[in-house]
Amino acid sequence: MRVYSLVFANMDLIARVAQHFEDSAHTKLDAVEQMAAPIAAAIETMTQCLLSGGKIMACGNGGSAGDAQHFAAELVGRFEAERQELAAIALTTDSSILTAVANDYAFSQIFSRQVRALGHAGDLLLAISTSGNSGNVIEAIKAAHEHDMTVIALTGKGGGEIAHLLGDQDIHLCVPAERTARIQETHLLIIHCLCDGIDALLLGVEE
Repeated sequence: MRVYSLVFANMDLIARVAQHFEDSAHTKLDAVEQMAAPIAAAIETMTQCLLSGGKIMACGNGGSAGDAQHFAAELVGRFEAERQELAAIALTTDSSILTAVANDYAFSQIFSRQVRALGHAGDLLLAISTSGNSGNVIEAIKAAHEHDMTVIALTGKGGGEIAHLLGDQDIHLCVPAERTARIQETHLLIIHCLCDGIDALLLGVEE
């Protein structure tokens, strides 16, 4: 059994924590000018999808899977204002589907088969990948395009392969950062912006 010892020499944890806060804040502030307009466009696109009877499907891996579930929960439940339920599904939550598809086909197909089974023209895919290179998210985007679905992609690090897959009808929300933690933190802020904006358009919420 490996035993770890605490190393206190030259370790200022308070300063280390403070640096994370400062770096996170700077990343978000640096992204505002570049990202505010496409985020607003994504809000309008999502809201129109929902008003037209469509649904939003979300997918991602690891922390991005958590973000997909967070987004769907805010829409089906609520964000900050009381309203009717909104149609959103996280494709990351059904362990039987995920393990069956991964076992019988390939892990790269765990989201795309769900998109093909559940998606229709007029629906929307929220595709989340910090690097822009997640294979199963890429396959989900391809499946969404096959079904004439719009894709809103949340990425970082320049967008990776996903940046080259998106069409004119799609929206790319690419965080201008390289560090995974900072990108994920900004993704969460963007998700909250999306949820707030949808509520504002549906309910006329101004605060």
